[in-house]
Amino acid sequence: MNSDVEQTPTLPSATPVHTQPDRSTLGGALPITIEPPSGWRVVDLRELWQYRELLYFFVWRDLKVRYKQTVIGGSWAVLLPFATMVVFSVVFGRLIDVPSDGVPYPVFSYAALLPWTFFATSVARAGNSLIQDPNLLSKVYFPRLALPLAAVSSMLVDFAAAFVLLIGLMLYYGLVPGVEVLTLPFFLLFAYVTALTVSIWLSASNVKYRDIVYVIPVVMQFWLFLTPVAYPSSLVPEEWRLLYGLNPMVGVVEGFRGALLGTNSATGGMVFVSLGAVIVLAAAGLVYFRRMEHQFADVV
Repeated sequence: MNSDVEQTPTLPSATPVHTQPDRSTLGGALPITIEPPSGWRVVDLRELWQYRELLYFFVWRDLKVRYKQTVIGGSWAVLLPFATMVVFSVVFGRLIDVPSDGVPYPVFSYAALLPWTFFATSVARAGNSLIQDPNLLSKVYFPRLALPLAAVSSMLVDFAAAFVLLIGLMLYYGLVPGVEVLTLPFFLLFAYVTALTVSIWLSASNVKYRDIVYVIPVVMQFWLFLTPVAYPSSLVPEEWRLLYGLNPMVGVVEGFRGALLGTNSATGGMVFVSLGAVIVLAAAGLVYFRRMEHQFADVV
């Protein structure tokens, strides 16, 4: 065989989407084949860690875009729950005289509105996160889970700003948290996971079914009144409380309020039911997201 004949270069093997191609073997010009990830892993945590800088960029982008060209900027993060608290205090606290577990109603409602607002705004933003960047989804590979994850994570900044006002309200009314405050980080994580879980379901569905854009605000309105934000869960008949706890935000709101104000409306059983519901929904949501992920670039 003539040794001077130029040999045809060999294409690299197909590269799974969750690995980085070896640029030295590509020669800077050869194409590669991108295939769906295989195996039973629902979430590749190592891959998410490799893309942590991109995740940070998405969070920073969301924060900059959210309040761009606004007059009062980040103050909206405080005004939204505060204004809702004022309305609830007038309507439910004075006109209807809803019980508040021995706590001044403004603090009672605001302590619940804080995790609820974080949840509702996170779902509203993260639910639309995939369809807002169609070119990004169709032309560049990165873990698609990074988009809803970044949208929910960026709302933690708003939560922190609104939390300062809650501290001020508690000082104004002379309320000092007890030892239960040590459980507050757990319920914050609970709220974060709940928001992310619902966002995963809605964002994946939103790529294929654009009706989700219109469904999210309606669902959030109904969900608000199915959650003990304006009222304590003690108003729910005792025989129905475990069933009521299937709403994951029941455990989040009552647990958050109990950690700060020492209210005892939430029973341990109800919180565990809410936690179990979130775990089941999260596991099923991740499976659903992974199955739908293969179609994102085609239908977005």
